[in-house]
Amino acid sequence: MVNAVVRAGLLTLGLVWAVLAADTALADEVKRYVVEGSPAAERESCVEPTETMRRMHMEFIKHQRISTVHEGIRGTKYSLTGCVDCHISYDANRNPQPIDQPDQFCGACHNYAAVDLNCFDCHASVPNRPGADAEAAHRAAGVTGAPHGGGH
Repeated sequence: MVNAVVRAGLLTLGLVWAVLAADTALADEVKRYVVEGSPAAERESCVEPTETMRRMHMEFIKHQRISTVHEGIRGTKYSLTGCVDCHISYDANRNPQPIDQPDQFCGACHNYAAVDLNCFDCHASVPNRPGADAEAAHRAAGVTGAPHGGGH
């Protein structure tokens, strides 16, 4: 009886250790998607705790979309423009790298999670600022079509 209890305790302890090790490995794997050189790499967490953002970012973005499109409220902490501005990285010539590319923040994590990334079918994948600089940034990043004001 004592042996059975000890074995059950060791099995439980082993399972708990395996789950914690898997969570740590997963967190380390996903953490690498914060691209060096981006403003996000300098921060401890996003506008919400990292685990919350991993699970809920799409809900935040959808809620922001409703606020922007239906209520005209722009520039809150959940804006897609804010995400791009913080998570964008730049090459050696200071050209922004499209955030939806497989080696960049959104593209890498969505590829890892096997989730379709369609935000940038319509929205700018590099910082989109009015004027000639925005057009030059889009051309340098290989983004075709005229930049638009997709800031929600």
